[in-house]
Amino acid sequence: MKVSKEFKIGIVVICAVAAFVWGINFLKGSNLFSNKFELYAVYPKIENLIPANPVLVNGYKIGQVSTISLIPHGHDQYVLIKFSITEDIKIPTNTVARAISADLLGSKAIEFVLGDSKDYFKNGDTLIKAETERGLKESFNAQLAPIQAKAEKLIGSVDSVMSVVNAILNAKTRKNIDESFEGVRRAILTLEQTAYKMDDLIGSEKVKISSVLSNLNSITSNLSKNGQKIDNIISNVSNMTDSLAKAQIKDAIANADKSMKELSVMLAKINEGQGTLGKLAKNDSLYNNLNKSTADLDKLLNDLRINPERYIHFSVFGRKYAKPKD
Repeated sequence: MKVSKEFKIGIVVICAVAAFVWGINFLKGSNLFSNKFELYAVYPKIENLIPANPVLVNGYKIGQVSTISLIPHGHDQYVLIKFSITEDIKIPTNTVARAISADLLGSKAIEFVLGDSKDYFKNGDTLIKAETERGLKESFNAQLAPIQAKAEKLIGSVDSVMSVVNAILNAKTRKNIDESFEGVRRAILTLEQTAYKMDDLIGSEKVKISSVLSNLNSITSNLSKNGQKIDNIISNVSNMTDSLAKAQIKDAIANADKSMKELSVMLAKINEGQGTLGKLAKNDSLYNNLNKSTADLDKLLNDLRINPERYIHFSVFGRKYAKPKD
C-alpha cells in the first residue's frame, strides 16, 4: 500500500504539535505521562505564588501548583490553589500546606508538613490546614520595627540633649571654655619649656649626675657586701628593744614620777617655811647667830694670838707663872 505524501505531512505535523505541547508542559514542570493526584488548599492571601511552583516534602519535589483562583468567602475573597501531586505518596489528613519562600528573590513554594494521622487524603480533597510563611518584606518590617522605635526614641533623646547643650553653651559659657582651652594651651607650653630646661640641665650636669649614680651604685654595692653585718645590727637592735620591752621600765617610770611628786611637795613645804630646812631657808636668825658667833670667834682667836698667856698656863723648872691682870 502506497502512503501518500499528504498523510506523511499530517503525521509529522501531529507529532510536532504533540512534542510542542509536551515540551511546554515539561517546561512548566508537568509530565503528561505521569499519574496525577490532585489536592486543594484555601489561603486568605498569598504572595508571589504562581502556577508551576513546586510542592515539597522535606525539600523533595512531589508535585507542583496547578492553578490559582479566587473564591468568595463572605465579604472577602480567598485564594484557592490546586496541587498536582506526581509522586506516589500518601498524605495524612492532618498535613499542613505551608507557603514558604523558595529563595532570597521571593519565589514561593508549597511545603507539605506531613501529619501523623492514619487517614489519608484522596484525589480531589481539600487540605484543612493551610498556612503562609511571612515574606521577606514582612520579616524585614517585623525586625525593623523595634529598631525604628529605638531609633526614634534615641533621636528624641539626642534632640533633648542638644537643646540642653544649646541652653548651657551660651556666649558666656563659650567664652569661658575658650579661656579654659587657652589656659590649657599655656600650661602645655610651660611644660614644654620646663622639659627643654630639664634637658639642658641634664646635659650640663651630666658629669655630676653620672658621679651621683656611681656613688649610689657604690653605696648599694657596699650595702650588698655588708648585708650580713646590717642583719646583725638589726638583730641586735631588735634584741635590745625586746630587752627594753621586757624590762620593768613602767615601774621605774612610776617610781620616778612618785619621787618627783614627793620632791615637789617637800620643796613646797620648804618654800612655805615648814620644817628645819624651811626655817633655815626662810628665817635669817640662824644666819645672824652664825655671823655673830663667827665675829666672836674671830675676836677670841685674835686675843689668843696677842695674849696667849691669858689662856695658856705652864711652868719652867717648877716655877709657875701668875696669870697677868687685865
